[in-house]
Amino acid sequence: MDNKRNKQWVWLALDVNTREIVGVHIGARDEAAARKLWQSLPPVYRQCAISYTDFWAAYGAVLPSKRHRAVGKETGKTSYIERFNNTLRQRVSRLVRKTLSFSKSLENHIGAIWYFIHHYNASLLV
Repeated sequence: MDNKRNKQWVWLALDVNTREIVGVHIGARDEAAARKLWQSLPPVYRQCAISYTDFWAAYGAVLPSKRHRAVGKETGKTSYIERFNNTLRQRVSRLVRKTLSFSKSLENHIGAIWYFIHHYNASLLV
């Protein structure tokens, strides 16, 4: 079975002050997925936080304009989430395509990502 057609993206929201992952969605790279990420945020973040993103059109279509700032990499506003993405790739070997740990089962793949995120957030509380 050719699963290369079943591409999944990991959508994340990170609190810059605490470094906690506060929102997650794993799915397509479209407006519906951006909406699910927005809905995964706790209400206090949806009401008060400013979201800094790249210029991906789905963000602009979903995030309220008063809570959203599209910025370039040179601003450094997205560096925290980019650093976390690197950590995620390094520590969850299933995300690396050519590895023995790669999951053929989407549920196992998503479960491994969720497990890491929960472990990561718990480690921040120590």
